Amino acid sequence: MWQPSDRYPDPRIKSLHPDFAKYHLASAAVEMLAGGARWAEGPVWFGDGRFLLWSDIPNDRIMKWDETDGSVSVFRDGSNMANGNTRDRAGRLVSCEHLGRRVSRTEYDGSITVLADSFDGKRLNSPNDVVAKSDNSIWFTDPPFGLLGFYEGRVARQELPANVYRIDGVSGEITVLASDVECPNGLCFSPDEKKLYIVASRARPNRLIYAYDVSADGKSISNRTTVIDCGPGTSDGIRCDEDGNLWCGWGMGSEELDGVRVFNDQGVPLGHIHLPERCANICFGGKNRNRLFMAAGKSLFSLFVNVRGAA
Repeated sequence: MWQPSDRYPDPRIKSLHPDFAKYHLASAAVEMLAGGARWAEGPVWFGDGRFLLWSDIPNDRIMKWDETDGSVSVFRDGSNMANGNTRDRAGRLVSCEHLGRRVSRTEYDGSITVLADSFDGKRLNSPNDVVAKSDNSIWFTDPPFGLLGFYEGRVARQELPANVYRIDGVSGEITVLASDVECPNGLCFSPDEKKLYIVASRARPNRLIYAYDVSADGKSISNRTTVIDCGPGTSDGIRCDEDGNLWCGWGMGSEELDGVRVFNDQGVPLGHIHLPERCANICFGGKNRNRLFMAAGKSLFSLFVNVRGAA
């Protein structure tokens, strides 16, 4: 059973480069906030309510952790096996649904609006991860993972390639950003939104993280480069801090690899946060956006760090 560290600095936090000292707080340790999930994903912070939501895909629910008292509750029972979550620029919850094969938005009154469920007359696969841009557009990945079995979705025929899409914030028009990413998974913007990072989860022989230039009008991407070769690790969800570093859910079922791997924007590994489970996805939150929340296989963890997440 997982136990918190008995001392500072937490020995689970390992430096891989001298620059990591800037981001590691010697008086902060990994905390376990919740357990009991089957596959935890998609954490998203609601600062105005002081709570975190995250998905438990096989249990078909979205969970809630309350910062004010540490309580854990079910936010939505029957989530259409939601995976990745984010907030749009109006603060509304946006979710990728495996069962619904769609991207949905939860309105202020709790009603659900479908933002995307098809393209070119064909059904989406199983939207995986999602981010919002400052122009109110929504960007998401659509690999077929939720179509491959009944544990995290429902077996069905794949009708579209595994694309990366953009939903226009004004017209709602859906466009393909990339169609050549080997099963696109996690994605995030650089702090200035001039770069888009995408995890290629079926690249061979190793998973890769690509960087793209975002066009001046914010509607397309180009100039793909490989910024990180994951090697034996397995990156999933990713987020940038305000310095442009990439914090990556990481692991492959071993103590050495499971956790979160941190890279600078040149792909140099800076540090590793060891967790007892593979980490699927992460986000920054807390009062100052300096608390890293980590949705691992069965559990939710957190760690205060000495940098804030990109706004």
